[in-house]
Amino acid sequence: MTSDAKVIVLTGATRGLGRALIDRFVPLCHRVCGCGRSAKHVEELRRLFGPPHVFETVDVRDAAAVDAWAKKVLAQPGPPDLLINNAALINRPAPLWQVAREEFDAVIDVNVKGVANVIRAFVPAMVARKRGVIVNLSSGWGRSTSPEVAPYCASKYAIEGLTLALAQELPAGMAAVPLNPGVIDTDMLRQSFGDEASHYPDPSEWVERAAPFLLKLGARDNGHSLTVPGIATG
Repeated sequence: MTSDAKVIVLTGATRGLGRALIDRFVPLCHRVCGCGRSAKHVEELRRLFGPPHVFETVDVRDAAAVDAWAKKVLAQPGPPDLLINNAALINRPAPLWQVAREEFDAVIDVNVKGVANVIRAFVPAMVARKRGVIVNLSSGWGRSTSPEVAPYCASKYAIEGLTLALAQELPAGMAAVPLNPGVIDTDMLRQSFGDEASHYPDPSEWVERAAPFLLKLGARDNGHSLTVPGIATG
């Protein structure tokens, strides 16, 4: 690792935006510690990207599993310089009253409680050294609404508030940022947009702008709701 290389902790690393970020971060000599729920996809990441990168099968809804993962990462390589809470679910499009309780709970448990689990596990070590950036992936649907995605909107509005409050609690030198990635042609978007999702950039296009933007975030960005520049927001 070079002197300006970062330790990057990334949830939702096995697909979509998370997977695209790995392809950009690794060649830049940053050390990636990622997690995902699919053991098969995590094993694929291990084959493609060996040490010093570390990938674990973790469901962010499981606080004990998150804590165990964090304990390993904090022991080696240490506290993250950049913590990216990317793991998320979206509900199948439907009026709120038709969304099953189990589906609603899953969206909230991953998108909100999962983020809180990761923050509890990693941020104390970051606070102790008064350094590091926490990026919680928000959405255009965390700042506006559309029909039939009420659970997802609720979760991303929660991320906005949670992150902005966290920003007020951090010591000088750190930052917490809710980040709208823009509208990207991912599996999640296709659940809502169907084939119309193809009108938007795919993750490999998105990451060309997103990765440099993420790597430049610093203390000056603390408490600002940001959006990846140059990407459509709706």
